[in-house]
Amino acid sequence: MTDTTIRHNTSEREREEESASEDELVCPECGGDLISDSERGETVCGECGLVVEEDEIDPGPEWRAFDAREKDEKSRVGAPTTNMMHDKGLSTNIGWQDKDAYGNSLSSRQREKMQRLRTWNERFRTRDSKERNLKQALGEIDRMASALGLPDNVRETASVIYRRALDENLLPGRSIEGVSTSSLYAAARQAGTPRSLDEITNVSRVEKDEIARTYRYVVRELGLEIQPADPESYVPRFASDLGLSEEVQRQARELLVSAKEQGVHSGKSPVGLAAAAVYASSLLANEKVTQSEVSEVANISEVTIRNRYHELLEAKEGFHAP
Repeated sequence: MTDTTIRHNTSEREREEESASEDELVCPECGGDLISDSERGETVCGECGLVVEEDEIDPGPEWRAFDAREKDEKSRVGAPTTNMMHDKGLSTNIGWQDKDAYGNSLSSRQREKMQRLRTWNERFRTRDSKERNLKQALGEIDRMASALGLPDNVRETASVIYRRALDENLLPGRSIEGVSTSSLYAAARQAGTPRSLDEITNVSRVEKDEIARTYRYVVRELGLEIQPADPESYVPRFASDLGLSEEVQRQARELLVSAKEQGVHSGKSPVGLAAAAVYASSLLANEKVTQSEVSEVANISEVTIRNRYHELLEAKEGFHAP
């Protein structure tokens, strides 16, 4: 048999398989689209209602759960992979409790054995310098994110950014803490839950200037697309910390929108604008808070709040600062 004949037979077989798979997706009676009914284990036609296949195999679990706790108890699989752990959560973790599967305490000899196993397990989990680097950096990201109240999606993004920086060899000449802090700062801004540089500095182990310098370097080298921080994204957090109502938040957003239309926001700190908008809207809604309280929550000076306060009210049509 020649090569041409073999290629011809192969192409004919592929065409037959493609046509057969296309036939499986349409109803054999009317040509309508097929719908899979997982509750009844059937495949039916959406047009004429013909049952094309029945008694299908259910690949799901045989148990039912009615809340998250019950689901975790009945599940027989491990946690999903995550970038927030240096080994992505795939390695074995030996618990610290010196108890067996029945909850009974281990003997002294067994405890010594388990301690040796933990030691060797930890050594195997961080076998090279890259693994040790990742473990330290991701631990820092998790610590700072917890202190700042950032959600898991921000931590995951920050972990991915740090991994990219490590893979592209951006760490030589820079500290692990500096790059991990910059990764978290960038991830928070990407997710629309930004934190000010002062807030980041308060929970970091590096200076503010180093964070800003490393942040610019990481963003430039990795080509991250990060929009300028929107002052409106700070409003809900400031209002919540001050115990203000939804009406105050709404008026604060209106003040910021009018400021953007008038171009007042150009060159101004988004944190200062947001804090001044919350302060001004609280006065307009008769939910008065002091400038010192807003200053403490936003971590900026009272002078900045006063300056932005007058500018925002002047930009708002119908209002003039006293």
